[in-house]
Amino acid sequence: MKKITQQKIIETAVLLIGQTQNTEVTLSQIADKLGITHAALYKHFKNKQDLWEAVAKCWFNNQILGKINLKPEDYASLSEFLHAWLWAFANAKKKAYNEDQRMFDLNTQYVDNHPFILRNVLTEAYKTIDQFMNYHDPNYERAEAILSTFSVFNLPMFSQTWDLPNYQERFETIWDLIKSGI
Repeated sequence: MKKITQQKIIETAVLLIGQTQNTEVTLSQIADKLGITHAALYKHFKNKQDLWEAVAKCWFNNQILGKINLKPEDYASLSEFLHAWLWAFANAKKKAYNEDQRMFDLNTQYVDNHPFILRNVLTEAYKTIDQFMNYHDPNYERAEAILSTFSVFNLPMFSQTWDLPNYQERFETIWDLIKSGI
């Protein structure tokens, strides 16, 4: 019997979501697919919400953050790098949405209605901004404020606006408003 890990459970949940095209996958379905008991899942996740949060984080880290491959040393200033990173982040979200709207919706609908879970999912992005901007904020306050400013480019509720012709112009308008405060 192969070892069951949190990652294996998450991968199985993602697989079942993809196969069923539904986020209402049950813990029993996941356990059955893994060949374990429903109760065995609770050794890895305290409840279903904990599992779905992990699934959302995994998708976000792979499909969004994992697609941003920029290096601060390639830019003249941290401000220029932050601009490029935020633009890459916005476009990674847009690309994930445009390439597979159904999976995008399935992977984001859970966090849409849970602000604390959304914050947990976004924490890796906050950490990334905090690190390369050398803020050293213990709770990532400035990074969160920056990313929040660009919410129309990263929150799923705005996804239908991401293909408007003035997409980049709108992004640059917001950037121009905040860049002096960076």
